[in-house]
Amino acid sequence: MHLRLIQSKFKPQYLPIIRRIYDTKIIPELKKMPGCLCVCLVKSDFHQDEGISLSLWDSQEHAEAYAKSGLYEKFLSEIKPYLSDSSEWKIHLSEELTLEYQPVQEEPVLKAYTTLAQDHDKIPLKEDVSLMCVRILSLKIQTGKMDEFNKIYDETILPALNKVKGCRYAFVTGNAEDPDEALCLTLWDSKQDAIQFESSGLFDQLIDQVRHTLSALFQWKMGLEKDSSQKVVTSDDMSVKYYKMVTGKSFK
Repeated sequence: MHLRLIQSKFKPQYLPIIRRIYDTKIIPELKKMPGCLCVCLVKSDFHQDEGISLSLWDSQEHAEAYAKSGLYEKFLSEIKPYLSDSSEWKIHLSEELTLEYQPVQEEPVLKAYTTLAQDHDKIPLKEDVSLMCVRILSLKIQTGKMDEFNKIYDETILPALNKVKGCRYAFVTGNAEDPDEALCLTLWDSKQDAIQFESSGLFDQLIDQVRHTLSALFQWKMGLEKDSSQKVVTSDDMSVKYYKMVTGKSFK
């Protein structure tokens, strides 16, 4: 399975319009694309202007065929008027030789991931997807340890997540551009279920199963925190983010 993840910033007041474009144009068109399993639009719980478009594909070849079809550029042109402006400004001279300043539009960031382990092929979405939550955990893995991490996730973590209340789907992916990054996505009936999982202690227990595969910098940080009893921040820290489903559809 292959994941396309597109991060963008939008003007919050236009979210209903963006959702309508997804419901009436993007989702129906992607349903026709061979190999497309699911498409979702989610927004961050912490940053009201941050959104992610997720599409899951049978294979990288199917995803690349979609990318070459021209549909992505067509959809992007529909969405662009509602995206946020960047903090950068473009400066140029007008015909009257006066300086003019124009905001630069924030460009979406596309990332591609290949699935390393997954729950099952069917992505189960509730009828009212707006109640659902997507939890994204980003980890840095030691070079050469990704296969071991993947094996533990497949044999230990996935079966444990299958038993957790409210967890509908789970998978882990590897970044095509960063072979040491693992992205673990879980789909929940509600954010409350996801938070309960994290606060119950089970999340920490599962992380302990793979801790030895995490980056050397992270291992150093853990040892330093243990010796000094103080919080240490590194570039390889785990990142956990929650997103609310705006709209989405599973096709298989």
